[in-house]
Parts: sequence; C-alpha cells; structure tokens
Amino acid sequence: MLLAVLFANSEGNILVERFNGVPAEERLHWRSFLVKLGAENLKGVKNEELLVACHKSVYIVYTVLGDVSIYIVGKDEYDELALSEAIFVITSAIKDVCGKPPTERSFLDKYGKICLVLDEIVWTGLLENIDKDRIKRLVRLKPPTEF
Repeated sequence: MLLAVLFANSEGNILVERFNGVPAEERLHWRSFLVKLGAENLKGVKNEELLVACHKSVYIVYTVLGDVSIYIVGKDEYDELALSEAIFVITSAIKDVCGKPPTERSFLDKYGKICLVLDEIVWTGLLENIDKDRIKRLVRLKPPTEF
C-alpha cells in the first residue's frame, strides 16, 4: 500500500499531501519526519535523482523536482522498486502539467490540475494509472471516446 505522497517546498512547508491507511495521530509524525529527512539529504541533489530510506518497516523514495520535494511512502508490495516507478510517473506528470520542473509558484498555480493528476495515479493507496497518455485523457474531465 502507498501510505503517503507528499509535496513540500524548499523551506519544508507541505504543499500537497495524501495519506492512505495512516491514522490521523501519526500524520504529524510522518510530515515532520519526511521534511527533516529531505532537509538533511536533498541539498545538492539533481532533479529527479532518487533517494531511498527505510523507517519503521516502510520504504521511502524521495526526490527534488524544481523547487518541490516529492516523498512517497509505501509498505508490503510497494518496496523501493515499486515506489521508484510511482515517483517516476508522478514527476513526469507534474512536468507535463507545469511545462517544466516547477517553481513553487508554478506548482501552486496548477494546484487543482496537480491534485487531479495525483488522484488518477494513486487511488486509495494503490498505484492506479502509470500510462502518461491515459492520465492526460482522464484529467481533461471529458467523457472517454474509447471503451
């Protein structure tokens, strides 16, 4: 299960978060842990260079894309390999929405579309769609032409 997908700015403020199967009382711990992990390790990292960590028997894959840090937390079948595939799909979709690696401003300007894209990729803790063209068609909010 994908437990969390978080986007944060360079100061550590959470821009978007999605938790699945994580109790509300544990979410603050995860937010602060992931932001601290990124603050310590993401300095000087190139865009889309993946970093991996393990904490409390879950896997964490995280990276930087423009001014935005992206964190994905998974357990069980979502090991570091599956999470790296998921983060690749998410980063390529974000680049498509923003037109390039996003600044914080461009990310927030496209907030609604990014949330739609994220919902099409990850649904209730499972990796739903990984095909870039299908995701683009689904977020247009038009009826599908093919069945």
